[in-house]
Amino acid sequence: MGKTTGFMEYERQSQRERDPSERTKDWVDYTAPMTEDEIKKQGARCMDCGVPTCHTGTEINGSTTGCPVNHLIPEWNDLVYRGQWKAALEKEHEKNNFPEFTGIACPAPCEGACVLGINESPVAIRTVERSIIERGFEEGWVKPEPPSKRTGKKIAVVGSGPAGMAAAAQLNKAGHWVTVYERHDRVGGLLTYGIPEMKLSYEIVERRVKILEAEGIEFVTNTEVGKDVTEEQLRADFDSVILCGGSTVHRNIPAEGRELKGIHYAMDFLHQNTKSLLDSNHEDGNYISAKDKDVIVIGGGDTGTDCLATSVRHNCKSLTQFDIYDKKLSARDDEDNPWPQWPIVHRVEYGHKEAAAVLGDDPRAYAVMTKKFVGDENGHVKEVHTVNVKLRYENGKKIRDEIPGTEKVWPADLVLLAIGFKGPEQDLIKQLGVETTERSTVKAEYGKYTTNVEGVFAAGDVRRGQSLIVWAINEGREAARECDRYLMGTTELP
Repeated sequence: MGKTTGFMEYERQSQRERDPSERTKDWVDYTAPMTEDEIKKQGARCMDCGVPTCHTGTEINGSTTGCPVNHLIPEWNDLVYRGQWKAALEKEHEKNNFPEFTGIACPAPCEGACVLGINESPVAIRTVERSIIERGFEEGWVKPEPPSKRTGKKIAVVGSGPAGMAAAAQLNKAGHWVTVYERHDRVGGLLTYGIPEMKLSYEIVERRVKILEAEGIEFVTNTEVGKDVTEEQLRADFDSVILCGGSTVHRNIPAEGRELKGIHYAMDFLHQNTKSLLDSNHEDGNYISAKDKDVIVIGGGDTGTDCLATSVRHNCKSLTQFDIYDKKLSARDDEDNPWPQWPIVHRVEYGHKEAAAVLGDDPRAYAVMTKKFVGDENGHVKEVHTVNVKLRYENGKKIRDEIPGTEKVWPADLVLLAIGFKGPEQDLIKQLGVETTERSTVKAEYGKYTTNVEGVFAAGDVRRGQSLIVWAINEGREAARECDRYLMGTTELP
């Protein structure tokens, strides 16, 4: 695959980025296009490794390695290198309905499993993936392909995130009538309201939604199943139901002062910002502003990084991100974190670069645990009290010991909690009588997706808990296959 000596001739080059100090002045895509020649060279680096592992999505030590949708990565890398872009697009769509979403917002576990990554920089797989699908849209190759015949079967998909959209796309291909319910005013779930506009533009989501609608899928927004549509209506109107509502119950910090004003969940901050931006370019003022504020982001993951990037664009006064873990090594530890595990290394993401460019330094503080919040006379947060901690394991459990003398007080006008989600909301699950696990997720076996209720399936974060976009697409596709089998007795869906 690729050029025989490509990985020896060409260095890794991932997606270009606009200048951090300039891009923070707008909400436009923070990346910049690469040339066709540059992308071909990245395809050429795919090294004909004999036994590729980039496409074999699995979990090792709790982390994903390889691509969960089993993308045909070596094949489309080779086709891009040879300039066969349309064929590359067809290969891409064989396994992934929405490569534009994963090409932008997936952390690329495929790259962590790349064989070249054993002793070199891995192939820039995600960059090539994104380039293929964008070329496909530019050339007009991505077009609606409605099914030639209909089965008459009707399926309700609850939730329009990546799992719901993937399930709907596949079931529609099988000829069923699919209705997707979304409680918010725009389709996309966390793709739309959980990822900022400069990272994943709503135009990209809407572009795909319009194709799905042209293929025959109905999207019903501003409608919450369980309230606006009852469980009885759902059973009366549809032959089957797939639950794809995600994992949206926030994790909290049970610290003193948590009830103070100015402390918000990160997802509320991001959701309101994007909605106001799309509705009125922020002119309606219906969002949580970080302007001129001392901002503390608690949580070191991608959502926390998105909060950094958003706060910088609001022109915050100061910005700090607490990470409960120590600063990671710059290179993989081959003993504790060997290939092909996901490389646990120090990363400088787009939000960190932007904060450093505008405010002068990387905003992260490591091994920091929040002890309490302190407010002013108006009940608004003004300080966050912390202590540094050291991690150890006891009987397989994480124990964080406080380090005496490391107590610190941080000024804070706005605190954003970006510490993840506990599981799915329970109202509809209980109405349907669906069994749940100890983690409150829907009980449905991976690969089968059937619940204890006849004709009700579950896929994505509502079943597996908080996870990656690419896992959601994987589960949505597979749940569609099992739903089709249930309705028709057999299936041709992959």
